[in-house]
Amino acid sequence: MNRDDRFVDLRSDTVTIPTETMREAMRTAVVGDDVYGEDPTVNRLEALAAERLGKEAALFVPSGTMGNQIALLTHGRRGEEVILEEQCHIYSFEVGGPAFLAGLLTRPLRGTYGILDPLEIQETIRPESLHTPRTALVCLESPTNRGGGTIYAPTLLQDISRVAHNAGVAVHLDGARIFNAAVAMGIPAAEFARPADSVMFCVSKSLAAPIGSLVVGGHEFIERARRFRKLLGGGMRQVGVIAAAGIVALETMVDRLAEDHKNARLLANGLAQIDGVEIDLKQVQTNIVIFAVRRPDVSASMLTQKLREGRILVHQISADSIRCLTHKDVSREGVLQTLELIRQIMVS
Repeated sequence: MNRDDRFVDLRSDTVTIPTETMREAMRTAVVGDDVYGEDPTVNRLEALAAERLGKEAALFVPSGTMGNQIALLTHGRRGEEVILEEQCHIYSFEVGGPAFLAGLLTRPLRGTYGILDPLEIQETIRPESLHTPRTALVCLESPTNRGGGTIYAPTLLQDISRVAHNAGVAVHLDGARIFNAAVAMGIPAAEFARPADSVMFCVSKSLAAPIGSLVVGGHEFIERARRFRKLLGGGMRQVGVIAAAGIVALETMVDRLAEDHKNARLLANGLAQIDGVEIDLKQVQTNIVIFAVRRPDVSASMLTQKLREGRILVHQISADSIRCLTHKDVSREGVLQTLELIRQIMVS
């Protein structure tokens, strides 16, 4: 059964419903035991993912969080350190996984809209010392989540990777929405992936597949990562029934992301015209819109509740801030409906 489509659901692009083409591909998928490497549909998806990101190999995993944690386990050793941005997904929303699973010390830095500066990273990488943890990894997130969908340009990724690699430090890119970045900048996703040693991306967000993410990198890295997937319980056996939707996602859902970005810009521009709403339009680069409620008599929680009563769902992310994500199941009309209701609430 589908979600009630009378709601305008802007909470996340994870709420997308799979297309009919995905459902049919799942129904007819040829499957085998993926733990033995015998699922032809998974093998095809992994090959496609590696090719699209310009890497040697790929590994299909149930979720982006598992993919990121596998990358950390593969790159680092217990007691080593990882540098990342203080609001990035790996640090803030993966339940302490770097410490709990990999035994890694996290070194969070404050970015500008989630974007880190190469010079600050260079100054943070520790010199070799008997007394301090070794810096093993730099993790970057692009597009950012709490940064509002901002993008690391390929040149910036290259600069950061050069700094890290010169110090013997690996780079992992949490590219959960990397195809949003690619479409927004009109650049192949491989351009963003090239400087990084490993990349994770999701097919279950804007690309609308129901489940799954891919970790890509070199052959040796992926073979080590496969062992950690097994350790974490990610061996999913006849998983071609899910991978089939991921193939459809990569083949049919990338170019249409421009529509989501257009709707996000429409939403952001409209919010900027509403008294009591604060939004920085420079942040809105992909499909994420974050704004603050600045009226003493209307709180973010009150606005969220009143929108829900009007059958519009948003995600409150702090005491005064709300996040909205556009996706294939939110139309231009849905965005206009949202703006109209917010205007009514804010002037009431």
